[in-house]
Amino acid sequence: MESKREGKDKFFIVTRGKARKGFARGCIGRVEAEMQKGELMGLLYGGGSSGGNPKSGGMVKMEDTYPLTCHQAQLLLFVSPSSKRLELLCNPQLFLAICVLSQDDLVVVKHKKGHQPGLVRNLMLIGKKENQGDLLMLGFEVEFVQDSNQTVSSKKPAPLPLFSAADIVQVVPAYSVGLGPSWKDSHSEGLNRKAGSRINSMPNMGSCGRQVRDINRVDQSVTPPESLSHHTFDVGSLVEVTSNTGITVYGVIQWMGVLSENKIDWAGIELDYEVNNCSDGTYGGQRYFTCKGGRALFLPLTKCSPDGRFLCLRSEKETFKATNILPVTPLEETDENVPPIPESEALSLLVGKMKGIQGHYNSCYLDATLFSLFSSSMTLDSVCHKPADTEQSISRSLRRDIVNCLRRQGFVPAESVMNFRKQLGCDTFVTEEKDPEEFITILIQRVLCMEPLLKLRSNNNTSQDAYTFQIILDKEQVTQTPTVQQLLDTSFLSCGLKFEEIPSCLMVQMPRFGKKYKMFPHIIPSTELDITDLLYNSPRECFLCGHLAEYECPQCLQDRKLQPGRVKQYCTTCKTQVHTHPSRKGHCPRALAVPAEVPADAPLPRHTMQLFAVLCIHTSHYVSFVKYGPGPRSWLFFDSMADRCGDDHSGYNIPEIRACPEVGDFLSQSEEELVWADPSQAGEPVRRLLCDSYMCLYQSASMALYR
Repeated sequence: MESKREGKDKFFIVTRGKARKGFARGCIGRVEAEMQKGELMGLLYGGGSSGGNPKSGGMVKMEDTYPLTCHQAQLLLFVSPSSKRLELLCNPQLFLAICVLSQDDLVVVKHKKGHQPGLVRNLMLIGKKENQGDLLMLGFEVEFVQDSNQTVSSKKPAPLPLFSAADIVQVVPAYSVGLGPSWKDSHSEGLNRKAGSRINSMPNMGSCGRQVRDINRVDQSVTPPESLSHHTFDVGSLVEVTSNTGITVYGVIQWMGVLSENKIDWAGIELDYEVNNCSDGTYGGQRYFTCKGGRALFLPLTKCSPDGRFLCLRSEKETFKATNILPVTPLEETDENVPPIPESEALSLLVGKMKGIQGHYNSCYLDATLFSLFSSSMTLDSVCHKPADTEQSISRSLRRDIVNCLRRQGFVPAESVMNFRKQLGCDTFVTEEKDPEEFITILIQRVLCMEPLLKLRSNNNTSQDAYTFQIILDKEQVTQTPTVQQLLDTSFLSCGLKFEEIPSCLMVQMPRFGKKYKMFPHIIPSTELDITDLLYNSPRECFLCGHLAEYECPQCLQDRKLQPGRVKQYCTTCKTQVHTHPSRKGHCPRALAVPAEVPADAPLPRHTMQLFAVLCIHTSHYVSFVKYGPGPRSWLFFDSMADRCGDDHSGYNIPEIRACPEVGDFLSQSEEELVWADPSQAGEPVRRLLCDSYMCLYQSASMALYR
């Protein structure tokens, strides 16, 4: 055992691995000794108001930690919960900038439900040092920057709010802030809510009477750096705009064009967060696009620069050295089984840019499929429950490097996906475009080693297996804008098929062929599929009286007087009455296999499956809509190649996930409302869902537990 040197305290944070004697992920400790077996003996610091007091000791693997300076440990101790510490460390440039904050540095902090710019006034020591080994926490007193048209109150100023390092989303060094109208000096009143003291020696890189302009107004005289001023932008490009005080806002271009009173090109940008004086997509009383209120910024296109967060580092002088901080390993090589992302955590973990699965070289079909199957659904979670000694290398790669990484960190880098693609057994999966159904077959058959998901029986009593189901029908058999329920019912009856058993997962391919031909301009994904009438040798109720059905009539499917598009089965009495009508005398009802033990008047259960994802395709590019929870509005949109940084040879794709509750609002309408709904009047996400749907994914929560 090698003891640490006297006076040289070392600190660490646990980044991965199973919890051992209190050392869980995100916990901060002090090194007491380094063991020969690659382990650390350390003291664990607690949280809350007494976060700086060591609570317990234990052993932790050195590979499951990375070191911190005392200053970094103090900053992170004030961050709660511990998971937010790891989120902050995943952005090493931001964390390094926070670690070297100076007085009068300009920052943007999370405040209430939005973001607020302010000036750092003091670095606060929080807590009481009762023993020699105690470690005080560190926080920041921040004075908010007001609009220039606001008057300074004559009342006694309120205590400055206190923020942790995790509350800071952007840092602008003091020496880069432009001059403007004068700003009031900071005040030195104490804080009552926490025991704390200011560090008076906090370095001041600018003057105490620094002047700041209205950060909410973009300085029209500011131009992008010369090296970036000729960059070509398109709708969907990620850009940044710098205000006259040095505050940089980020967003995506949603509109480009010439405004009526101008002759130069302008851009309408949807910002990452709300900013005062911005709109919801309107300018001058006219709407150019739609977004949340306070997020639409309109300005000349020449004021935009490429989003610097995704640009390669140009020089050490222009950016912080990220190498000074050991980043959290993006791939956690852990054998723990990570459950699907719960609804309460999905938005905070997944929504944003560089979220989801990063696309690379024709991988969109695979990215969209994996994200749909594993982000929030457990329908194929058998991959996470195989014994370690029977698990193949490719299964372990899928579980550890993709599924676990996605569910724990919300992001899977392209390198992990490419490594997985190389193990699929065919070079074309590495280089060429594929369709989701081809990948799904390989995924279930070779990677998950599962039986086919679908067991079907035809009219001649032959059985067949399948991994997905392709809708096959004539266009005239259903309405112009059909639902998936109507398509599935019609296709099963037309092909004479039945399910031999309730599937745990049903992936339904829409009737479209090739990349361009679509049988229907719009298809409405049914949020719930009722497959009761599509089960073989299962009791079904009469379509009219509700008693036990004994006959089924395929010809009645499209009868306009009998609710067209619904499967029709009858008891003996109703079958006779219905087919006395002259227009139905030519029908040929066929007898059903009725279980002998079921009473004729017994209530019969319905078997349903729930929609959990929709894969869409447009111009050879696959994206997905995923339901991340039971709430009707819990929908996400995922695109693994939403934008790109750099050229085709040296750049990389930027994946993005957006919340789209409007999809849930549309699909939650009743059948009658959906029949009369005009898809062309719906918002962009809804139109894309209805127009470009390629495959709808359904799950049976009860059956998934047994497969």
